[in-house]
Amino acid sequence: MKKTLAALAAATMLMTSMPASADLIVPNLSYRTGPYAPGGIPYADGFNDYFTLLNERDGGIGGEKVVVPECETAYNTEKGVECYEATKGNGALVYNPLSTGITYQLIPKTAADGIPLYTPGYGRTSAANGKVFEWVFNYPANYWDAASVAIRYLLDQNGGDLKGKKVALLYHNSAYGKEPIRTLTELSKKHGYDLLQIPVDHPGQEQKSQWLQIRREKPDYVLMWGWGVMNAVAIQEASNINYPMENFIGVWWSGAEHDVMPAGMGAKGYKSLAMHGTGMDYPVYGDLKKYVIDAGKASGAGDQVGSVLYSRGMYAALVISEAIRKAQQITGKSAITASDLRNGFEELEITEARMAELGLPKFGQPFKASCADHGGPGAALVQQWDPSAKKWSLITDFIAPDDEVLTPLVMDDSAAYAAENKIAERCN
Repeated sequence: MKKTLAALAAATMLMTSMPASADLIVPNLSYRTGPYAPGGIPYADGFNDYFTLLNERDGGIGGEKVVVPECETAYNTEKGVECYEATKGNGALVYNPLSTGITYQLIPKTAADGIPLYTPGYGRTSAANGKVFEWVFNYPANYWDAASVAIRYLLDQNGGDLKGKKVALLYHNSAYGKEPIRTLTELSKKHGYDLLQIPVDHPGQEQKSQWLQIRREKPDYVLMWGWGVMNAVAIQEASNINYPMENFIGVWWSGAEHDVMPAGMGAKGYKSLAMHGTGMDYPVYGDLKKYVIDAGKASGAGDQVGSVLYSRGMYAALVISEAIRKAQQITGKSAITASDLRNGFEELEITEARMAELGLPKFGQPFKASCADHGGPGAALVQQWDPSAKKWSLITDFIAPDDEVLTPLVMDDSAAYAAENKIAERCN
């Protein structure tokens, strides 16, 4: 009760500080405290700053200012649900909690309340099936896409043959970390590699036994589904046992600057997947500097601009803002509702030409949503860390996932969810 009251009080304080004329409310369920703060802070800053840019440069979206009340979850599922309950009644249009655990809890709640849930690159993978998950959108890619892209990259590195190879999955022992297991298992049947599963308990600061196992079993490749402090510890431990870093590949949540920098030169050659481009060589950063950073309106300390996760938070805000524009276009009104926005998400198309107009050419993959497809194309890039330059470099083009394997998995899992929750499929 005390926790709930505290969350309500915090949300009320945020809401009372909002302009009375605000119509577009996009809560930010952020985490700036605890062991996952190194990832939560830059993402939240990028998310906030993009909406600030639209407000300052464009006067908002369609003439409506965007207000982004922030509620601290500490990456805790219970706190995340409390934040949702505390903020949903104030006109919230959409939620993007950046937590698979929170997402799983919010899927039935947002459906009952009629509020979209946007979970790009995380959350429940089978929510890509819009026939069952009417209110959830996870484009442009999801965890099962990521697992498939990683294997396709390894196939490319091995002349198309992984038979007899050993692939270890080092994963956060949570709903998040367990997401790729089913996909990697199915792909192992198709491609003949051995899958070694190695869980790491929250928060991941102690991994000696896991890396002793890796040193003993000598997997050809290690894939990592990590988050927060777990990533940096794993990379340091890999360096300590002289594991070949070019064979160590993280998911896109294990590929930020703060993950690799603590290991210094020991992280040289480490790779990760990427949902989007890297660095600040995009026109939008000039506008962010002018209208947000130099104007003293940056979120947080303003020291995360251009980092991988800052860019990802910005990208999530961009997609939400484009869905808002689409909803405004569909309805012919600027002050849209959450239900209107759901329709905007479902009819959204972002082309390469539009990304260029938004100041992010060649940054993210184009996609077009539909009633049935809430998941997008699912392609991903591979990036590699250079500690001398202190930067990530993209080493591949977008790699498409293996839909021949993934589509049946998504259909099976979503059908099971529909049966369990008595949901009738739509889009007939």
